[in-house]
Amino acid sequence: MSVEQRTLDCKDLHSYLKTLPASVLDRLYNHPATCLAVFRELPELSRLYIMRILFVDQAVPKAIMGSWVSPNSAKELEDIVKLLTELRLWQEVEMQGGLKGWLLNPTFRRNLKGALLGGGNEWSMKPPTDVDPKARGIAILDEYAMGRWECVLHFMVGSHQHEVISSDALQILQHAGLMKKEPGENQLTITKDGFQFLLMDTSAQVWYFLLQYLDTATARGLDLIECLGFLFQLSFSTLGQDYSTDSMSDGLQKFLQHLREFGLVYQRKRKDGRFYPTRLALDIASGPKKSMLSTMTSTSPNQSTGYIVVETNYRVYAYTDSSLQVALIALFCELIYRFPNLVVGIITRESIRQALRSGITADQIVSFLRQHAHPECYKEPPVLPSTIADQIKLWAIERDRFVYRDGVLYNQFESQADFEMLKNYAQEKAVLVWHTSNGRKMVVTKEGHEEVRKFWKRHSRNGSM
Repeated sequence: MSVEQRTLDCKDLHSYLKTLPASVLDRLYNHPATCLAVFRELPELSRLYIMRILFVDQAVPKAIMGSWVSPNSAKELEDIVKLLTELRLWQEVEMQGGLKGWLLNPTFRRNLKGALLGGGNEWSMKPPTDVDPKARGIAILDEYAMGRWECVLHFMVGSHQHEVISSDALQILQHAGLMKKEPGENQLTITKDGFQFLLMDTSAQVWYFLLQYLDTATARGLDLIECLGFLFQLSFSTLGQDYSTDSMSDGLQKFLQHLREFGLVYQRKRKDGRFYPTRLALDIASGPKKSMLSTMTSTSPNQSTGYIVVETNYRVYAYTDSSLQVALIALFCELIYRFPNLVVGIITRESIRQALRSGITADQIVSFLRQHAHPECYKEPPVLPSTIADQIKLWAIERDRFVYRDGVLYNQFESQADFEMLKNYAQEKAVLVWHTSNGRKMVVTKEGHEEVRKFWKRHSRNGSM
């Protein structure tokens, strides 16, 4: 066990797809939107390989495909082969004459061709036939998405001035381990993972939240394949365009209502038969890459893209009247003054250590301060003084000076020769953690204990310690 902090794992699209069973992946590739989303997120060289064999209906020898890159790129080619194989985009086959080759997944090939070139069944969402008399503009959609998503964050930080979130959101927060109920308590409390979640950028938060939701899709009576396909369709939608719900199944209608609660879609009334994807949903298939809310149109001059100024004297000035933003800053700062549109705090050793004890990492604090730096800070880089960033990391290192690991203690040796023999063997096997000749004591790793114990039995005088 180590005192080093565990960082919340937020998988990207491909990492998530790798966790799905092969049968689920094969069904996913029956939808052109899925194939296009997966293709879009592949590394550049992987996309090149896919395009070169997209119109080849038979396997291509490995030797030929290996010649498409320089010898210096052998490692890169190996990574590509591994990725495409794990995603079941192609498979290794044996060709005539015993040659080994790669064959592109036929279902993936067919549907990717349909998405890129057109033809086949219509796969994109369709706008309603009539015009919406109460159409919503992009600014309204951005405000709605921000408001709905911030309700979840407000609940996590314990702000009660906003409406209570839905039971579905509560279940997901618990399922994800972001919040939990202490024994004998009725209210949910935030966990260490929850504190890390709060300092993640918005796109990563939404993506992580959705992954946890998809884990519970089957238990909710939803079809995981259908839900994923719909998310990929949303990622190719147009911001400000409304889409019809007429052809949606009951399961997708239910899924749509959950996305509505989280701010990914806007729907005035369920009976309207139309919905608007918000900015949160447009790039969802790309996973955690950039902050979506940071690109939204601000509805208040105090909620600009960046609002934090950090000075070399450790003072933090946050130009905001958002209680959520103030609560986030208070996670790692001591607040000194609060004015209608300005909060002043100071970064101290104790405030950083308190944040670290909560589960937040130094890198997350530094990243948060840089990500939300005030526009004025960009006029004279760096946006965050290097002395502040370095000091935060030094305070974190103070807690990481000791690393604890499970081990097994060996003592009560009958002679110094026995002790030296076993110690040397453990050193050779690289399983010796600690030893001292004073008292003839040594500790080996838990994994290496069995091997050391067997060696001792073979070589000790009486076969036991």
